[in-house]
Amino acid sequence: MDRITKERRSWNMSKIRSKNTFPERLLFKLLKKSGYKFKKHSSLPGKPDVVFTDVKLAVFIDGEFWHGRNFNQWENKLSIFWLKKISGNISRDRKTARLLRKKGWKIIRIWDKKLLKSPENAILRICRAIKKIQTKDTALFTFV
Repeated sequence: MDRITKERRSWNMSKIRSKNTFPERLLFKLLKKSGYKFKKHSSLPGKPDVVFTDVKLAVFIDGEFWHGRNFNQWENKLSIFWLKKISGNISRDRKTARLLRKKGWKIIRIWDKKLLKSPENAILRICRAIKKIQTKDTALFTFV
C-alpha cells in the first residue's frame, strides 16, 4: 500500500531521470580528467552509459533499486507491480549482457551508490578492464 497520493507519486517518478544522473555525470567528469575518450549513452543494446568503442567495452551505471541489487533480500516487501517491474529489469539486463558479449563486447556494471561512495574504485576498475583488453589484443597481433 502506498503512503502518498497518486499525484505525488506521479510527480516523484517524473523527477527520476534515465540519462545524465549525478553518478553518471561524476563518472564522465572523472573519465575525461583521466584522459579517456568515450561515448555517452550509446545506441548499443541496453544503451550503455559509457562506451569505449576502440576496445569494445560497455559500462552501465545501475541504480540499486531499479536494477535489483540484492533483490532476493527485499523482493518480498514489494507490491506485485514493483516485483514484476524490477524482475523484468533484471531479466532484461541479463539478456542485454548476453547479446553484447555475443557481439564481442566486454561489460562492466557499476552500482550507483558504490560509484558515489568510491569513485576512484570505479575508475580503477574501468582502467584495468581497458588495459586487460588492450593486452589481449596486442598479444593476438604479436603471435599472428
